[in-house]
Amino acid sequence: MWRLRPGRYLVEKFICKCLWLPDCCCERAKEMEQIEILFGEVEKAVSVMREVAAWGRGRGYRVWPDEWLTEEELITPNARPENFCVGMMAGEIVCAFILQWADSDYWPDAPQYEAAYLHKFCVRRKFAGMGMTGLVTEAIRAECRKRGIRYIRLDTGLDEEAVKSIYLSAGYKIVDVVDCRNGRAMALYELEV
Repeated sequence: MWRLRPGRYLVEKFICKCLWLPDCCCERAKEMEQIEILFGEVEKAVSVMREVAAWGRGRGYRVWPDEWLTEEELITPNARPENFCVGMMAGEIVCAFILQWADSDYWPDAPQYEAAYLHKFCVRRKFAGMGMTGLVTEAIRAECRKRGIRYIRLDTGLDEEAVKSIYLSAGYKIVDVVDCRNGRAMALYELEV
């Protein structure tokens, strides 16, 4: 079941694993299969981004430096405060991201509102491996359908194999590669709504 509420988007996808009971007692499991996306949550989103980046740095991953993860750095003409989102499950923040309607950095020729642009998507470690990418993608798809938007787009480092696997598994396709001045290449992903 997919439900929308004004200003908040609840995506519910639950398949009971107790096949022998039509109405089982898996209420906690059911709660953990629902995600509610809240927009305009700058402070909470930035806090989750910093938490996840610190975890990644502690394990030797190349992640965003803390100086990039401030409101002053993240709020731009394309990423306004209302674009900062957190995902909630069972009353807890599970993920954060920025959802823009234009991206002049990597998609400069794309018309505004042709796509939703997913940036800085991160999942709190406690909720990793629970299908957050798929749940968030479905919530974004619902918002895009409502607005008549055709695509969801994002970008990551081309050499980020774990991230690449996650997005490809969620149905995104690499549609372009951009060479950056710093010698790195960025993969541009797209998913048709």
